[in-house]
Amino acid sequence: MSTSPDSLLPVDFLTEPLSIQELRQQVREFVDKDVRPRVAENDRAAFDDFDWELVRKGHEAGLLRLVIPKEYGGLGLGVLGVAVALEEIAAACAGTALIFGATLLGQAPVLLSSDPQLQSRFLPQFSGDDPVLACNAITEDQAGCDLLIPEYAEHAADVVQARRDGDSYLLTGRKRFITNAKVAQFGSVYANLEGHPGATGLTAFIVPLDSPGVTRGPVADKMGYRSCLGSELVFENVRVPVENVVGGEGNGMLINIQQMNMARATVAAISTGIARGAFDIAKEWCADRVQGGVPLHKHQFTARKLAEMTSKIEASRLMYLKAAQTADSEIPAPVYEPATAKLFADRVAIDVAQEAMSLMGARGYLREYGMEKFVRESFGARIYEGTPEVLALAITESLYAEDDF
Repeated sequence: MSTSPDSLLPVDFLTEPLSIQELRQQVREFVDKDVRPRVAENDRAAFDDFDWELVRKGHEAGLLRLVIPKEYGGLGLGVLGVAVALEEIAAACAGTALIFGATLLGQAPVLLSSDPQLQSRFLPQFSGDDPVLACNAITEDQAGCDLLIPEYAEHAADVVQARRDGDSYLLTGRKRFITNAKVAQFGSVYANLEGHPGATGLTAFIVPLDSPGVTRGPVADKMGYRSCLGSELVFENVRVPVENVVGGEGNGMLINIQQMNMARATVAAISTGIARGAFDIAKEWCADRVQGGVPLHKHQFTARKLAEMTSKIEASRLMYLKAAQTADSEIPAPVYEPATAKLFADRVAIDVAQEAMSLMGARGYLREYGMEKFVRESFGARIYEGTPEVLALAITESLYAEDDF
């Protein structure tokens, strides 16, 4: 029996629409047919290799247009649909899940803009015959958390600059650690308006990455998530028309926080998938491995570990489902539920992966069993969309805001 949530049918956020249940089944079929056979090969390939054929298969399954409204050719399944899909993929390969997740993150500012002109230009391309990827370019070499916490904005250093020039802007600077940057068609790029200190004039731009002056930097050689590519983006007087501004000048921090609150539920789903994938390998091992004349899972010590691991996974899933539902139903997306879901799920991924490897002993350390990949990737989600420390600040601020001090 898998830890897959087939039987989640109680009330409120636990009741999933039929469309979400159908989506889960479709994504599982994609994972079993197309993702799992490629996991080991993609993980061991050169760090700058990219499996476009796998992306094409995912595109055919609708994974690049999950959150896009139906009027623009999408499926209109919201954050909940994205989260459910990404758990399924991450249970086999977190890096593959992030390819699709990062594209959805790049789409988010366009969706949040409520600008029909911007949406009609950029959203329909994800419903064409060929797969199109996007990226979200926020992180700077010297400014990571300073772009996530409003009160830190004035201290941000070396942020990409935007200078108004007639009916367009000129962007200059460098972004780093940007997932999909090497392969994306456009990026949601955050730049600071000239004359504003730090990132206090942060503004979101939609930038086609074939624009003159854009250079895609080298791909990072990562510990995990190797099937997705992270790299730099360099901007040298890149001209961006004024109609590509999202939400007006100086509203980049607000747009970023809104999309981040949406994304944290989906990252929690990826962490849940990592924990589930590691657990399922260990569960099978503990059924087959015999010690003292009985299967390993019959030993009390092992049973306790398995019980605690599966309980954590179930709790993690319930938290991300609730967070995704609130992100879909509240405008703007709330801070508290997605932040707590991600904080909890990220820790669960690490704890479960490590315990699962321990149960397998030496075999858990060998590549051929697949466990060590889950261990490596269990640490990845702690970095993007808010570290535990950033999440702690967001959560406690929400707690004290409720007290109205």
